[in-house]
Amino acid sequence: QVRLVESGGGSVQAGGSLRLSCEVSGFTYSSKCMGWFRQAPGKEREGVATIGTGGGNTYVADSVKGRFTISLDNAKNTVFLRMNSLKPEDTAMYFCAVARACVRTRLLGPDYWGQGTQVTVSS
Repeated sequence: QVRLVESGGGSVQAGGSLRLSCEVSGFTYSSKCMGWFRQAPGKEREGVATIGTGGGNTYVADSVKGRFTISLDNAKNTVFLRMNSLKPEDTAMYFCAVARACVRTRLLGPDYWGQGTQVTVSS
């Protein structure tokens, strides 16, 4: 069974930083893509960033480029999302996902999702 557990969400003031973590277990494929997505109330789900096996093929959405960084610790099966210079519009539920591969923020093959972690940015 594939499991994903996110952590690191919380409430911060504008300009602050957070680092989200997502630990994946049970996904034994040698090739994988892990990513972060977010959804605010009343809005469509938005792909934030994805990263391929070994840290290659990184993609970051334009909306967060320059502020967010995705990284991967293969040994620990953990993907991180470092969020700097947070803005109120970054407020959303952030979800972690894993699949065999990604094209930008499109997940290819079977995909699995975590429960999400809330990020709230106040001014």
